[in-house]
Amino acid sequence: MNHLMVSDKADVLMLDDQPENLHLLTNLLGGDFRVHPFSDASKFMAYVEQGKQADLILLDVVMPGRDGYEVCAWLRGRRELEHVPIIFLTSLTSAEDERKGLGLGANDYIGKPFSPPIVLTRVRHHVSLGRTLRIIADQNDHLDEKVRERTVELERANTALRLKSEEIEKVQDATIIAFSSLAETRDNETGLHLRRTQNYVRELAGELKRHPRFAAELDDTAIQLLYKSAPLHDIGKVAIPDHILLKPGKLTPEEFDIMKTHAAAGRDAIAAAENGMGEGSSFLSAARDIAYGHHEKWDGSGYPQGLAGEAIPLFARIMAVADVYDALISNRVYKAGMPHAKAAGIITEGRGSHFDPDICDHFLLIQQRFASIAAELNDAGPPA
Repeated sequence: MNHLMVSDKADVLMLDDQPENLHLLTNLLGGDFRVHPFSDASKFMAYVEQGKQADLILLDVVMPGRDGYEVCAWLRGRRELEHVPIIFLTSLTSAEDERKGLGLGANDYIGKPFSPPIVLTRVRHHVSLGRTLRIIADQNDHLDEKVRERTVELERANTALRLKSEEIEKVQDATIIAFSSLAETRDNETGLHLRRTQNYVRELAGELKRHPRFAAELDDTAIQLLYKSAPLHDIGKVAIPDHILLKPGKLTPEEFDIMKTHAAAGRDAIAAAENGMGEGSSFLSAARDIAYGHHEKWDGSGYPQGLAGEAIPLFARIMAVADVYDALISNRVYKAGMPHAKAAGIITEGRGSHFDPDICDHFLLIQQRFASIAAELNDAGPPA
């Protein structure tokens, strides 16, 4: 384990074949970080292979010999750099260039010519985010070690190879808090969205269990599972670049295509956590279904898979109603929240197209409970 010390001065590695760019960035970042500039890709890679500390890597794209894309792919093949953020510094800023870079594992783009305040802000943000991810990974390693020790003790005593239910619950709660907090650091407008949607889905599922169609799937254990998993529905947004996620206005079609990748990114992040546990985890499986499926629509017009009807997991169908309702009533920098009655009307209009008809009908039965939750937890005061 690395036992990271977040108070240490961070190490920023830079690779750019233009000496003037290295000089500019070294002067800009040198006050806050230990900067390691390289103008030659081979020397940069040799340095990395020595196992030197890296908290952030800045890569030029267009370089002689190995270009930034090739170097990025090489870096992402090294397990010890799995959670080290990579930012491209480039004049290539088309949507296709961004898709290619993000597909290779980069975390963000900064366009040339540089804006010093933007560079400094982005670097500080990604250093903090990267260290948070590595701390979580380090804690997970420590937890795995404790679980292995406990398993050996149980084997020696010829007892059942399982953790006590309260220990499992603590692991679940800690994982949800860590992931959810990480998501909130990326989106300043989220506010109490996670807590509101968590309460909406519990109320809606509690009403749905009375319906014969859902009774078998929605017992008390399943509803608690849904409640716990719901805050992870947008965890994939940690993979969306700042200039898209935090844009104070409507996204372009190309930007929206990138934004839509958060569903698959969330699924992949949760699946990786499942694999790390070594065996099936019901609460992570539920969270994965929600993260990947809550933007699907009943008529098949949603994303990312275009699933329709009951092919969409039930938890994702319930989350879809809660997520849309909260988006409608919430204030954003680019829109004002609408009154509850108008939001409920829009949900009704989506019956049978966007939403499962029966789930929509049960929302209408308990819509005042949604309004009460929104009033209690609303950042800007109760909806009208």
